[in-house]
Amino acid sequence: MTMPSTADLIRRRFPHASAAVLTVALCTVAVPASADSGPAGTTGGDTDAGARPTVVLVHGAFADASGWNGVIERLQGDGYTVLAPPNPLRGLASDSTYIASVLKNIKGPIVLAGHSYGGAVISSAAAGNPNVKSLVYVSAFMPDKGEALGQLAAKFPGSELNSALSPTPFETTSGKGTDLYIQPAKFHDVFAADLPAKTAAVMSAAQRPIAASAFTDKALAAAWRTIPSWALVAKQDKSIAPDLERFEAERAGSHTVEIDSSHVAMISHPDTVTDLIRDAAGSSSSASAPSDSSASASSDASAGKPALADTGSRSLALAGLGAVAAAAVLTGAGLVLVTRRRRDTPSDPDASTAR
Repeated sequence: MTMPSTADLIRRRFPHASAAVLTVALCTVAVPASADSGPAGTTGGDTDAGARPTVVLVHGAFADASGWNGVIERLQGDGYTVLAPPNPLRGLASDSTYIASVLKNIKGPIVLAGHSYGGAVISSAAAGNPNVKSLVYVSAFMPDKGEALGQLAAKFPGSELNSALSPTPFETTSGKGTDLYIQPAKFHDVFAADLPAKTAAVMSAAQRPIAASAFTDKALAAAWRTIPSWALVAKQDKSIAPDLERFEAERAGSHTVEIDSSHVAMISHPDTVTDLIRDAAGSSSSASAPSDSSASASSDASAGKPALADTGSRSLALAGLGAVAAAAVLTGAGLVLVTRRRRDTPSDPDASTAR
């Protein structure tokens, strides 16, 4: 037996209803409770849905923000707003606090990238900031909460950085300390082997030292546990062991690419690094963070974990509105029918024969 369609049922119940009323009723009932998803790079619940994320690039030790220039040019050409703030390089806690303060002044979604030591900084700086939707690590440190960089670096062989460092005492009004530089004679080989020697010599002369204490400071947080991450492994890296970079990316559940590059992949391979950031920016509204049994749903939300396609409360609300609208239309059709019947009912018993 063939089941009657919704239109047939409505016509049988309300034979005098107009075609327009039937069409409205059918359309209202048939509207699916679809998810309300924002465009790429945004989360459905953002008040500024539709805005592209701001890309924030954090440099590492022995360098400055100019190392990101090639990537910045490409991202700006795509229409992204880009910010490359100075990393103080004075210690993990203070550097993370500074970058966190920079992030708080940015409205809307953020894709946060860090190179080398900058990766450790962004891991703490992003914690608790719901606007940070994606993390990108470029040949970087990715410490877990409570880990020190020196401890992490010792896990795998392959780095030649320690033997290339030149400890240099410094003194300020607040006290004394030790800065670490890379020896000029070793800078090219250890830090930037796939760049021209003349370029590496200029970078060596302009290098910014890092306080030695940064390698003994313990990480305050590990934002990659709740925020989706992307990672680039530089297979020819002599500053951070490639096996360490792989270990960190696997531990974090990062979307990972590997390339034949020295430590400064964002300079020698700006297209690849830019593509990785574009991927993070375009996927930030749908990528899920790595599972962490110790993290609750509420902590994920406070840490900025992007929402998946929203098929919950908003969809139920749409379905509810559709049902209410359908009921209103059918009720209206019923009133039309009742009115017609009353109008057609004769007040005089003989009126029916007179017609």
